[in-house]
Amino acid sequence: MKQFRILGLAFAAVLGASQMSGPAQAEDLTGTLKNIKDTGAITLGFRDSSIPFSYLDDNQKPVGFAMDICYGIVDAIKKDLKLDKLDVKLTPVTSSTRIPLLANGTIDLECGSTTNNAEREKQVAFTNTHFLTASRYVFKKTSGIKSIADLKGKTVVSTAGTTNIKQLTEANAAKGLGATIIPAKDHAEAFLMVETDRAAAFVMDDILLASLVAGSKDPSLYAISTDEFSTPEPYGIMLRKDDPAFKKVVDAATAHIYTSGEGQKMYDKWFTQKIPPKGLNLNTPISPALKAEFAKPSDSPDPASYVVK
Repeated sequence: MKQFRILGLAFAAVLGASQMSGPAQAEDLTGTLKNIKDTGAITLGFRDSSIPFSYLDDNQKPVGFAMDICYGIVDAIKKDLKLDKLDVKLTPVTSSTRIPLLANGTIDLECGSTTNNAEREKQVAFTNTHFLTASRYVFKKTSGIKSIADLKGKTVVSTAGTTNIKQLTEANAAKGLGATIIPAKDHAEAFLMVETDRAAAFVMDDILLASLVAGSKDPSLYAISTDEFSTPEPYGIMLRKDDPAFKKVVDAATAHIYTSGEGQKMYDKWFTQKIPPKGLNLNTPISPALKAEFAKPSDSPDPASYVVK
């Protein structure tokens, strides 16, 4: 009888341990995943004028290519955490505030047009690349500007807190341009400065310039440079650094979106079709480099790794 009692106690202990495994695993959650599970909410940071990645429609609702990707990530997190419901909170960010708001926990993902580079990776992490762009400038055709050298002595604007204004500042010094560089609070303000002749050129990622020109009163007035301040650079959804469990879920979600063909559908929706609120069509088919990236997703900050051989 004593032996049976001991076996019974042992069985009860094993049974108890197995029953506790679920809650114990839940308790093992850390960082962003634990916070999302505990609060039942996730906060997405969005941009208000980064067409077609993240911007406000007629109803002041954030929409765009990066927003669609982020909602796909949210669905994957909800499934991974086995949540019946996951509230999505939306917080506006700018070029200057996006990293601080991510670092201090105000937002969990930044859904926009943020360049992934080695310098930023010291502060934040990025998931798989969703776009490749180069830094160019927009100008009025009547300005007579034909190259970067023609910006000499002129007023040039770029958006504060971006890699573009850094590249412009470096080129200004290296090439001895003597240009007056003005930082704008957002892309819309920077383009308006060119529109109203307060700046000769606006340096920014080429796709964002294309969207601003397409949405202007008279697109025929503007040209985008062929020469560039950078090699093609990757955009990624930003997340907090040193949170490997969260990054693993986000990376798996974006990899699935891109390799399943869903990423191509999302891309076509925002870059080759009419988009809200004005029915603009950017007419920008997917590049061979981005197609290769979608086939084999990568979070590399190195532009050279995206060159199609």
